[in-house]
Amino acid sequence: MAVLLEARNVTMQFGGLKAVDSVDMVINKGEIRALIGPNGAGKTTLFNVISGIYIPTAGQVFMDGEDVTKLRPYQITTHGIARTFQNLQLFEQLSALDNVMVGRHIHTKSGTIATFLHTPKMKREEIMCHDKSLEVLDFVGLGNYASSLAGSLPYGRKRVLEIARALASEPKIIMLDEPCAGMNPTEKEDLIELVEKIRDSGVTVLLVEHNMRVAMGVSDYVTVLDYGKKISEGTPDVVQEDPLVIEAYLGKEEE
Repeated sequence: MAVLLEARNVTMQFGGLKAVDSVDMVINKGEIRALIGPNGAGKTTLFNVISGIYIPTAGQVFMDGEDVTKLRPYQITTHGIARTFQNLQLFEQLSALDNVMVGRHIHTKSGTIATFLHTPKMKREEIMCHDKSLEVLDFVGLGNYASSLAGSLPYGRKRVLEIARALASEPKIIMLDEPCAGMNPTEKEDLIELVEKIRDSGVTVLLVEHNMRVAMGVSDYVTVLDYGKKISEGTPDVVQEDPLVIEAYLGKEEE
């Protein structure tokens, strides 16, 4: 399989703390990759490095063979990387449709003057943005909620709406940071189906997930961090049997 995203020897240090310590990770096109580990393992920090929120202390990140290590988040998005966050980042006073349209901004070219003057080009872009955003809402199962205020949606649907907004940028890879957090069992099952649907549509998926059943059940490949270091990697079956992973989650036998 072709490599899509690669982290090489990535280190992120805050003072004397190495939140991520010399991590290598290669993600192939078309796979679902889970990034797991105990609390404080460095998972979200690595996410923040990949998505441009942090510039790593050392190491590099490559997207489709291009070095994107020092790019800003908006530049990262133009290279085909989109993400969601642990904490909801929706515009709650805007409709679900408007929230998704925000995710289309990288595909609009009209400047401030064109927008003010409502030029034909700007109007065409607005129509295309509107129609594409509706398609994305239909894809994730929120088509009937297009006109609903984001703040009025049930929690699980808010989570899905964030995913829809990320998908609106037409990413090559979508990074989901604890997408099942706070969801009930039915919502989690629906989320698993959506993640598989996203992968089947041609978008690679990288997710951080504390729910081991979800992570192991949906992923093709799993990377495990502990205290910032990669301690295991492989298929779910292999990782679940790794003594280092068992120790990281359950503690040593004598303890």
